[in-house]
Amino acid sequence: MKRRLGVLLAAVLGLGLLAGCGGAKKEEPAAQPAPQAQTQGQSGAAQQPAQKEFTLGLAISTLNNPFFVDLKEGAEEAAKAAGVKLEITDAQDDTAKQVSGIEDLITKKVDLIIVNPTDSQAVVPAVEAANKANIPVITVDRGAGGGKVVSHIASDNVAGGKMAGQLIVDLLKGQGKVIELEGIPGTSAARDRGKGFHEAVDGVKGIEVVAKQPADFNRAKGLSVMENLLQAHPDVQAVFAHNDEMALGAIEALKAAGKKGVIVVGFDATADARKAVEAGEMTATVAQKPRDMGRIAVETAVKVLKGEKVDEFIPVGLELVKK
Repeated sequence: MKRRLGVLLAAVLGLGLLAGCGGAKKEEPAAQPAPQAQTQGQSGAAQQPAQKEFTLGLAISTLNNPFFVDLKEGAEEAAKAAGVKLEITDAQDDTAKQVSGIEDLITKKVDLIIVNPTDSQAVVPAVEAANKANIPVITVDRGAGGGKVVSHIASDNVAGGKMAGQLIVDLLKGQGKVIELEGIPGTSAARDRGKGFHEAVDGVKGIEVVAKQPADFNRAKGLSVMENLLQAHPDVQAVFAHNDEMALGAIEALKAAGKKGVIVVGFDATADARKAVEAGEMTATVAQKPRDMGRIAVETAVKVLKGEKVDEFIPVGLELVKK
């Protein structure tokens, strides 16, 4: 009897152990939901991706002009601060090259293109191509004559031209002969600066603009054009140049011709122009802030890409720099 009870007890204990082992094996699958929950958590995080690293294109008219070098550097500083990439194309004042550069940026599928046009009208097909590719466009310093542009960042060139013209009128006391060196025909900067200048001088009876001719925002051309104009107008008393590079070229021509006391007013306030003003060679220059333009253009681009609302025109301040 005792032996039967012993056998029976052993059998019961054996079944208990087997049940315990079986229970442990059954609990392992039950423990799987913990990793499952973690995976779901990771998946949930994946549904809220980290901010995309944006790539911006900057199609610049030329880097042979210190003004646009400053603009580029301002853009680069802002891009670095914002953690975005910046693809830069230099058109070297060649419209066809700029259009090709913008097409290349479109092919690369950049997120937004900042354009500083070589020619406001000629750039329109490139702007429209970006529009078609759903790539937003911002213009800086010079506007585009068509296509959809989200925002334009620039100084008020009309106001700047008027500022320069009024200074010349004041210094000449309303009497004198003036030469105007124009920028690249077709650019908004040349058109607007010229417009503002003539708003200041055309109504003054004693002021005569004896000649105006494009020198394409270029120092060497400013020199050669001024040399030619001096042959016809040796008694000129003032020069307004649509940018400092042309003004500096005009100063060299005046020096070579032995002309002293001629008022020369430029536009942009580049480092070389400021030195010329301090040296008494250039009368004044209208100060734009190209570095600020580049910075604001990139900051505005980032806002656009984040879905924030931006103004269609963002002005950058002007001031007259005199000795």
